[in-house]
Amino acid sequence: MRHWEQELEAAAASWLADGWPAPGVALVSGSGLATDLALPSAGRVPLQRFIPWPVHAVVGHPLEVELLLPPGAPPVAYFRGRLHSYQGYTAAQTVFPIRLAAVLGAKTLLLTNAAGGVAERLRPGQLALVTDQLNLTGLSPLTGRPPESWGPRFPDMIDAYDPRLRHLLAGHAAALGIELVEGVYGGLAGPAYETPAEVRMLRTLGADLVGMSTVLEVIAARHMGVRCACISLVANPGAGMVAETLDHEEVLAAGRAAAERLRRLFERVLVDPTLTV
Repeated sequence: MRHWEQELEAAAASWLADGWPAPGVALVSGSGLATDLALPSAGRVPLQRFIPWPVHAVVGHPLEVELLLPPGAPPVAYFRGRLHSYQGYTAAQTVFPIRLAAVLGAKTLLLTNAAGGVAERLRPGQLALVTDQLNLTGLSPLTGRPPESWGPRFPDMIDAYDPRLRHLLAGHAAALGIELVEGVYGGLAGPAYETPAEVRMLRTLGADLVGMSTVLEVIAARHMGVRCACISLVANPGAGMVAETLDHEEVLAAGRAAAERLRRLFERVLVDPTLTV
């Protein structure tokens, strides 16, 4: 599988040539979750500006990059929306923005996504701090021969979701009165929603949440030495758990409803001087 090494270096050079400082943090928003943050900004450009092939957006993913300049904290590469493998991209293409941030020097990755609730304890509208993941996509961004300089051939994934970052997010959420539950995220290829049998399988395997993103991004980030944390919005119950059918507009509506909580949380987290320590 092609890993786009030269194109990543060119994209990083283009970023710096635009006068943007290298980010210390990357933030990726999920479906309907690309909220505006009240932090100083150096500007916003289409993600296509840095991607060496034509990209197309899924509804709810603006596919823009904004450089945030939180006072007293490292710059943030804010990816408003993401690429998905179900759009026809390879695993390496899907994680290109994550690798770009890592090549530029980011060491912290914060992600959000919209997910289905697999665990019966979860309810639509809740925010869940991801503690671990199941990659059930059948894909990996490490397939083939990624450059040795990026990281070890067999990266350790025991702390895929960094415990200290999770503690930091949980602490800020509690201070704001924002409830954060916890759960394991199961990543499937999509774009079809899961069948009731697949939801039962996921629950048996230990998943609490299910979605069509994130797991490849976390593998790529950990491979390159970037610490990760993720907040999932429970957008809908898993298939078969209620009588209603699932619909993408329902996911987007849930995202819009949760945007205010995420905005308040990230405006606080991104100025925390310990975020990148």
